[in-house]
Amino acid sequence: MTMRILLSLSFIMVGTMPLAAQGPAEAKSPEAGTEQLFREGEQAYNIGSYAKAIGYYDQVLALDPDHLNAYLQRGFCYSLQRDYVKAVADFTEVIARKNDHQWAYTSRGSAYHKLGEYDLAMRDFETVIAMDAKNQEAYNNRGWTRKATGDMVGACADWKTSQKLGNSEAKIIRENNRCK
Repeated sequence: MTMRILLSLSFIMVGTMPLAAQGPAEAKSPEAGTEQLFREGEQAYNIGSYAKAIGYYDQVLALDPDHLNAYLQRGFCYSLQRDYVKAVADFTEVIARKNDHQWAYTSRGSAYHKLGEYDLAMRDFETVIAMDAKNQEAYNNRGWTRKATGDMVGACADWKTSQKLGNSEAKIIRENNRCK
């Protein structure tokens, strides 16, 4: 006679909010559970519940330490919470696993900029531009970093390039910064 063990419903709690309900142990594969947690994190992120989303992404990464999108999304959450040190760490984890991930470099460069680490920000934006010379976001962000370092000629040139590549906000940025 084979006995089947069923687990009662349990909740992983943060405060008083249930983060994930688990049914019988054999009901879901670990991968399915990971992806469900990730989707729940996305839902929390989309409504601006960044701390809650981070909790979901933490759980995803505990189950799958190589989940690139969980690191990336958690990094975005940290950035939106202005915790740029943690954001940099998460974007660095993505880059360590996929060294051509342009969004991770762009996002890390932006976080470095917010930390006042302009040399590191420039390096990341230049890495993206070397990978994709038509990346308007990298030019735009590099322009802001150049402005922060006092290089208005370089900043204006970057914003002009960003505008030529289709960034409609770059025209306004150029006008507001008196670029020719």
